[in-house]
Amino acid sequence: MGSALAFPARENGNEVRIVGTHLDREIINRCKIENKHPKFNKEFPEGIDFYQIEELESALLGTDVVICGVSSFGVTWFAEKVLPVLPENVKMLAVTKGLIDSPDGKLITYLDFWKDKLNELGKNVSLNAIGGPCTSYELVAQDQTVVAFCGENMADLKYLKEVFQTDYYHIRLSTDITGIESAVALKNAYALGIALTIGLNQRAFGLDSEIHFNSQAAVFGHAVKEMYRLLEFQNALTLDNLCVGVGDLYVTVYGGRTRMIGILLGRGLDIDEAKAELDGVTLESLVISERVARVVKLNIEKGILKKEEFPLLLHIDEILTEKKAVNIPWDSFTL
Repeated sequence: MGSALAFPARENGNEVRIVGTHLDREIINRCKIENKHPKFNKEFPEGIDFYQIEELESALLGTDVVICGVSSFGVTWFAEKVLPVLPENVKMLAVTKGLIDSPDGKLITYLDFWKDKLNELGKNVSLNAIGGPCTSYELVAQDQTVVAFCGENMADLKYLKEVFQTDYYHIRLSTDITGIESAVALKNAYALGIALTIGLNQRAFGLDSEIHFNSQAAVFGHAVKEMYRLLEFQNALTLDNLCVGVGDLYVTVYGGRTRMIGILLGRGLDIDEAKAELDGVTLESLVISERVARVVKLNIEKGILKKEEFPLLLHIDEILTEKKAVNIPWDSFTL
């Protein structure tokens, strides 16, 4: 997604530099030769420069905006290796979606995690993030979408909107960081839960059977209820931003890695077998599912949350952590 955002940014006339992490050396090499990300069907707009991680400080010279496109697994790495060298007062925009669970049973957004690190460094950086239904491939293809940029400073958000908005990439702005960041992170866990039904139906009726939508829709509806309860628990500024997560939930169910891991689990594979089948693909849904479930279980023990309010999340967790067979708790959805 970090690379995909280079398209609207460059199309708006901005100078764009793409820097790979230490894991992206081959990708950057290919971009330099072909002017094309190996996972995109379209070349980058002319005028984009590519850098290896050792060239980061050179790439940052004169920079106004920095996009963070690491996965959840790279959040701490980004804090340790990139935040210390960011220019003072630069505006950062994160596409990474996730939450961190604390030992005392709280869920922390990545922006809040990075903010603590910046305070330790005594550095002033404007932290912002993107939420909403948008896949990297369809952004590159210029399919119409509406996303939300969130951050503390509305003036900074308006500046970022000018940098990235196009006639196909539409941006609304919000200072509700917790609401948007939580909603779009939770969608990865619940998209996995919805995809379980696809695998269950394939197991029952055959891999080439018609797709059944009743079961997907039923789990989708209940997933939204649990996401709503978690946003309340998170003290989101407005529950309206649940809509951002619901849109993201929809697009995630219909494509990508989370869909595939859910299908494989629904077919009867355990989590180790399913991960082996996907051969090292980064799975954000597993990270967020386990982190949120840990917080929910801890707060159930404290009497703050109720077990019967999160049957889907808790079932996803036991599938992942205890290798229990998929058995959607349908009757609990009616309570």
